[in-house]
Amino acid sequence: MAAPTVFFVLGGPGSGKGTNCQRLVEEFGFSHLSAGDLLREEGKKDTELGLKITEILKAGQIVPSEVTVALLTNAIRDAPNPAGFLIDGFPRKADQALMFEEGVAKAKSILYFDCSEETMENRLLGRAAGAAARDDDNIETIRRRFRVNVEQCMPVVESYRKDGRCITVDANGDKDAVYATVRQLFIDMGKSQ
Repeated sequence: MAAPTVFFVLGGPGSGKGTNCQRLVEEFGFSHLSAGDLLREEGKKDTELGLKITEILKAGQIVPSEVTVALLTNAIRDAPNPAGFLIDGFPRKADQALMFEEGVAKAKSILYFDCSEETMENRLLGRAAGAAARDDDNIETIRRRFRVNVEQCMPVVESYRKDGRCITVDANGDKDAVYATVRQLFIDMGKSQ
């Protein structure tokens, strides 16, 4: 079986990763895998692993790499013949990237949504007030997630930037303007294959 085409999608909480992935799925036929959604789904299970994941997520921390990579591997294996995978919120640490690329597939690139903390906080607090609210959409957890993102995720982004596989998108604008940029990037990548 050929290795799947994979794009990692990173950015801080509320930077627009999920929103843009959904639109790319609709337009280009990708499969969208959210590491966070997979972890939250597993965390709902009344198992030792589920309880551990829930505890880690509530603390705003990163779940051990082997757990996240195993969940992603299973989701990729079970996906129906996709055009490729958008893996959102992953890798969050260098060891996750290495474990995934050695065991599953090398990512074509990272799509990094660069967004100010002020904008992300406003978006998350807006989500917390609406129907899409999540347990971790509170100001203390949001700010912890920002710190974890800077401390642990940015080194991953910089590593991919150094090897020429990082595409940075200014994600501070409105969702349609940001998606127009992302859409054009994918159109251009398709032309270069």
